[in-house]
Amino acid sequence: MSRPAARQCGASRRTFLALAGAAVAAPLLPHGVFASVETGKPLHGLSAFGDLKYAPGFSHFDYASPDAPKGGTFNFQPGYWYYNQNVLTFNTLNAFVRTGDAPPRMEMCFASLMTRAYDEPDAIYGFLAESVTLSEDRNGFTFALRPEARFHDGSPITAEDVAFTYTLLKEKGHPQLLLPLAELTEARADGPHSVHLRFSGQQSRRNILTVATFPIFSKAFVEENGFDSSRIVPLLGSGPYRVGNFSAGRFVEYKRVEDYWARDLGPLKGFNHFDTVRIDFYRDRNAGFEAFKKGDVNWRQEFTSRIWATGYDFPAMREGRVLKTEIPGEKRGQLYGLVLNQRREQFRDVRVREAISLCFDFEWTNRNLFYDAYTRSHSFFERAPFMAEGAPSPEEEALLARFRGEAPEAAFGEAVMQPVSDGSGRDRNNLRRARQLLTEAGWTPRDGVLHNERGTRLTLEYLVRDEIFLRQDASFGENLRAIGIDASTRLVDASQYQSRQSAFDFDMISAAIGMDATPDEEGLEQLFHSRTAALEGSYNFAGITDPVVDELIEIAGKAENRDDLNVTLKVLDRVLRARRDWIPNWHLTNHRVAHWDMFGYSDNKPDYFFPAEALWWFDKEKAKAIGKA
Repeated sequence: MSRPAARQCGASRRTFLALAGAAVAAPLLPHGVFASVETGKPLHGLSAFGDLKYAPGFSHFDYASPDAPKGGTFNFQPGYWYYNQNVLTFNTLNAFVRTGDAPPRMEMCFASLMTRAYDEPDAIYGFLAESVTLSEDRNGFTFALRPEARFHDGSPITAEDVAFTYTLLKEKGHPQLLLPLAELTEARADGPHSVHLRFSGQQSRRNILTVATFPIFSKAFVEENGFDSSRIVPLLGSGPYRVGNFSAGRFVEYKRVEDYWARDLGPLKGFNHFDTVRIDFYRDRNAGFEAFKKGDVNWRQEFTSRIWATGYDFPAMREGRVLKTEIPGEKRGQLYGLVLNQRREQFRDVRVREAISLCFDFEWTNRNLFYDAYTRSHSFFERAPFMAEGAPSPEEEALLARFRGEAPEAAFGEAVMQPVSDGSGRDRNNLRRARQLLTEAGWTPRDGVLHNERGTRLTLEYLVRDEIFLRQDASFGENLRAIGIDASTRLVDASQYQSRQSAFDFDMISAAIGMDATPDEEGLEQLFHSRTAALEGSYNFAGITDPVVDELIEIAGKAENRDDLNVTLKVLDRVLRARRDWIPNWHLTNHRVAHWDMFGYSDNKPDYFFPAEALWWFDKEKAKAIGKA
């Protein structure tokens, strides 16, 4: 994959930082990947900063339920998804390429070299690989594969399959997969059960924690069947589930592999209890809710405040057959908001972006549309320890000082906060300030609409894929039009929305992004780095191309400890908030979950991830009591 000019710019800045000798520089400069981890010794797990909770040979994770019964069906509506996946439709079963719309949870069908622990912020443990050995320079990783590992057709998973997979993903994978492989220089099979991954040394120190969890494919199957989104044929898998019945765009079922080769491994034991995990696809949220009320769907995470507040008064709920509960959220950053596409010329001026943010009346929206259910978001890392607050700390000031004259001036003071309104839905002070900013940016009124000096109208189209988003136009859209912006909302079908989002063919969209508990450089690049601004399918929806942001991401990638990482990310948060690339909206502290009373689950919920389809199980006696056995 070719490297854009921005990469060269980042390298020259690193050289400058090494020579500058600033007090804060020393702990942030790269002293080597996994500097505290022993080399030349097989390891059962890895973590970003050397701390592992579980010892070699552990029986199972603490939050797993090895004694839970197997059986039943979990029919649910996913609250998160990856790669090219779509929760409203699907037209391919390859979830690992950029094009097409794949069903969520396809990743359950594939094994990976290592797997994450959900009760640690960044630890991974051996899955396909029983151990990993670091080279002396810590840029090479040799994985010893388990000889019992098998694909679903019974064929062995070999080092050649693994090496082939990483080469394939680097060339043809979805951007979420190929970007972390940018610095992979070699994927080599050293015999049937040993594979070596070699990196350039320019990768972030946490890169391998992401790369080692990628799905592994069968070389023979891909070479015979291809690797694209043109056919609805599942790739040969090796995970705890395989694709069962499906109908394109309507439903997909994943069937548990009863004789799964890895079921008794410590990192796998006590998960994946359902015989069938089923996802039905509905054109909108209301249709999905009606299916839940009828019992066609049996588990639902509720994202619509109006329904949570008023919609759960139906017979099964009153009879106690359906339960509502709030489950604590994870200790991870969360970004949800409106994002303006700076590939469109009218949104490149920060004053225009700030003016648009002043038109969004959160107080009115929360009270009138959302039953006061939400808390206003201000940060790009809401709820995380690296969210910037108040004035910069001395450590933050030292890092910020390098970017004086380059970063927005607003980044050097109190962390930028979103505007507070009077709750009227049309705060005159905020709208007056918005109009002033637009005037300063060169936009003048003509026939009730703002134009620039070339006579171009200031237009803004809000692209949405569900009717629920049309309700925001009651205040936000009216305010935009009141100050002279030619604002409109366009509702498109799920497939068209996915295509336009991936190709950055929009003025403004809303997006929800869950951050890793320990963000790595590649994950941050997906959202904010100039390297991904032109990479279709990335999450850099705003089209950010800023050398300061690029350099902060690279510094974060080389952080040697959590304190240094937190300082760098807080500074990054300050810069991003001052740039106003997104309009942060709101967040919840808990998961709002409703389910038919037919499941069991452990109260020991992990802190960093919540895959109910893997953690919960079917309770036959409960199901019998409500007529669902």
